[in-house]
Amino acid sequence: MLELTETWYLVLASLVFTIGAVGLMVRRNPLVQFMCVELMLNAVNLSFVAFARSLDDVRGQAIVFFVLVVAAAEVVVGLGIIVAIMRRRQGADADDISLMRG
Repeated sequence: MLELTETWYLVLASLVFTIGAVGLMVRRNPLVQFMCVELMLNAVNLSFVAFARSLDDVRGQAIVFFVLVVAAAEVVVGLGIIVAIMRRRQGADADDISLMRG
């Protein structure tokens, strides 16, 4: 039976982070970019949990809790901004952030 060590979790976290980073650089849709940032945050959370598990320390999991709280607040504010931009202009892309100026 294959034992899941922290190496497997770190490899998975690096793959998820890479997918998020490539998606952030390639895609122009703000909603997709927002989801890619969330993917990157979750990859970092996975690596924190993997290190906490390998070191038998709960501090990594506590950091993950605080990162998730900040990510939830980011989702509320970020989605509000994205929805406001998308309502104002259909088919808006990342370059249309200048619409937020007064």
